[in-house]
Amino acid sequence: MLINARFLTRPATGVDRFAIELLGAGTRLGLLPQARAIVPQDARLVTPLPPGLALARAGRHQGHRWEQTELPALAGDEPLVNLCNTAPWRHQRQMVVIHDAAAVANPRNYGFAFRHWYRVMLDSVMHRARVVTTVSRFSADELVRHFGRPFLDIEVLPEGGEHILRLPADPTVFERLDLQGRRYVLAVGSLSHNKNFAAVLKAMALLDDPGIVLVAAGGGNARIFAQAGGLDLDDRRLQRTGYVSDQQLRALYEGAACFVFPSFYEGFGLPPLEAMCCGCPVISSDRASLPEVCGDAALYCDPDDPATLAAQLRRLLDSDALAAELRQAGRQRAAGFTWDRAAREFADLMDLHFA
Repeated sequence: MLINARFLTRPATGVDRFAIELLGAGTRLGLLPQARAIVPQDARLVTPLPPGLALARAGRHQGHRWEQTELPALAGDEPLVNLCNTAPWRHQRQMVVIHDAAAVANPRNYGFAFRHWYRVMLDSVMHRARVVTTVSRFSADELVRHFGRPFLDIEVLPEGGEHILRLPADPTVFERLDLQGRRYVLAVGSLSHNKNFAAVLKAMALLDDPGIVLVAAGGGNARIFAQAGGLDLDDRRLQRTGYVSDQQLRALYEGAACFVFPSFYEGFGLPPLEAMCCGCPVISSDRASLPEVCGDAALYCDPDDPATLAAQLRRLLDSDALAAELRQAGRQRAAGFTWDRAAREFADLMDLHFA
């Protein structure tokens, strides 16, 4: 088995996290004894190789050019596994994990050249690859809707969230953000309009509670913050963290009154699962894959209506009993989504289709 490890040559994204955690669990459990990761000959590894996974280097080119022109020949008759959306579009003896159809379903979030290339590549891969896999039934439905491959022919391989518990929480983040003794709502900032962070800001303005702080973890788009009239960005009610480590993020999850995620479109939705692993109550959008992942362990809001998010925030913040119920339900729900389970299902798929 040859793993297309081009994802190791760039800073890790959420999609790359899937590949790293899946391969890490698979090698640790002894499920991938013959697997080799491959990258271009002169590539610099930006993301560490999962422990126990062999690495090969070959090919003169880099990036998409290497993936499309050299990787198929390097794979030969060996099964080729692509875990991060892209794959050689004319190759057949391969598995590809396509995490969502966002570039086609929400074209305004992507540039024209990327949309066009991505659609052509996915259309070819969807109809040529021996195995097409995705991370939720919602994404399987979306891929069928946009590309036509039969739903029953698409395998579903859900993600895990327990990686957030691997390292101890780092509470120094509370001092840095002046959060000691304060109640706060946690969100993940993003440059993407799809994450709908403006709805969080507007809901906080509607909540109008000076005792509640909004913590925006990760990157943030100043234009999105500016869109939310009614919330003073200099007010101590808003704390923007910038980059946080997994250990700091764990501390923020564990200390939050709740985690909010009003995204318009998600192929899976890893942050709510991480929050539930940490016992943090979740308020999620009622769209896309999120009800599939969160089940009855979260409260839901309409991402187009910040007032529904504000109402759920007030309901949760005013009820210790509801918060405790969601903490317990979240942990129970998250226990069904683990990387060990994903690795075993992945190994079973490889045996089924390539043995």
